[in-house]
Amino acid sequence: MKMNRNESDRPVYILGIETSCDETSAAVVQDGRIVLSNIIASQADIHKRFGGVVPEVASRRHVENITLTIEEALQVAEKTLDDIDAIAVTCGPGLVGALLVGVAAAKAIAFAREIPLIGVHHIAGHIYANRLVEEMQFPLLALVVSGGHTELVLMKEHNHFRILGETRDDAAGEAYDKVARALSLPYPGGPHIDRMAAEGNPSVPLPRAWLEPDSYDFSFSGLKSAVLNTLHNAAQRGETIDPVDLAASFQSSVVEVLVEKTIRAAKEFDVKQVVLAGGVAANKGLRTALQHRCEEANVPLVIPPLVLCTDNAAMIAAAGFVSYQQGKFASLDLNGTPNLSLETSAE
Repeated sequence: MKMNRNESDRPVYILGIETSCDETSAAVVQDGRIVLSNIIASQADIHKRFGGVVPEVASRRHVENITLTIEEALQVAEKTLDDIDAIAVTCGPGLVGALLVGVAAAKAIAFAREIPLIGVHHIAGHIYANRLVEEMQFPLLALVVSGGHTELVLMKEHNHFRILGETRDDAAGEAYDKVARALSLPYPGGPHIDRMAAEGNPSVPLPRAWLEPDSYDFSFSGLKSAVLNTLHNAAQRGETIDPVDLAASFQSSVVEVLVEKTIRAAKEFDVKQVVLAGGVAANKGLRTALQHRCEEANVPLVIPPLVLCTDNAAMIAAAGFVSYQQGKFASLDLNGTPNLSLETSAE
């Protein structure tokens, strides 16, 4: 296996590949910090008519897009495979068929070019998207909020993940999509609710699931049910609830719980930095509220730009660079693991 350009005075180029769900993405990142290209082929319009991602359709689209996406990433970065030092690929969690497309492509390139293969946990990638904005300061706290994940993760050093709290049922993103469907909004529903919430008045009483006093876990299933019951009861009484106000009330409940638990954890563990990660990190209401509370608590906050919040390969390359430096490489029997653990993924 060749180890190109690992001298301290020469740049390291990582080719990242991400196919965990419905975005086919490839990127070239220099030294884990400089994005030379970040190509994303989205399938959102295809899955919109189904009201959610269809795994078999997503996998077939990845097969169709993966080679073209990698070629475009190299072209935009003005690099060839001869310049690439390692391949970093999402190996889990995600849809197994989708993961396998990216993993197979990465293994083929790594084998053919005799360069290291690096398996990356999808959530680690989202966290490391922040390093493309600002250098990490440890210990740090990551609030991960996406369609399938809501977690508070403590990091004391690179590639060390300790989950302080996670969702017990619906993740925040799942709750957004389910409430959006109840409001007859198109998929994906989160951005629509975010826009409506900015215009509405959070006047509809909805619960906050704080759970046990010392818990950092999350639960949004009850909130989702409360929204559905509110709509159902109003319909039975022949009343109309302003969907804009309901969206604002729902978002207010979600954001308050996310932000307050984050601030409490940041204080308890005396972190030097809070980072926001995941697709729901694009939510303007959440970004604004977390920024405000972090300023009040005097805790530095890093939020990635919108293009780095959704699934993308630049974040995978950024995370992969750390493993490259640590010499943590995968063998060619790397597989896609739908339920891959974050805490053990970098061991």
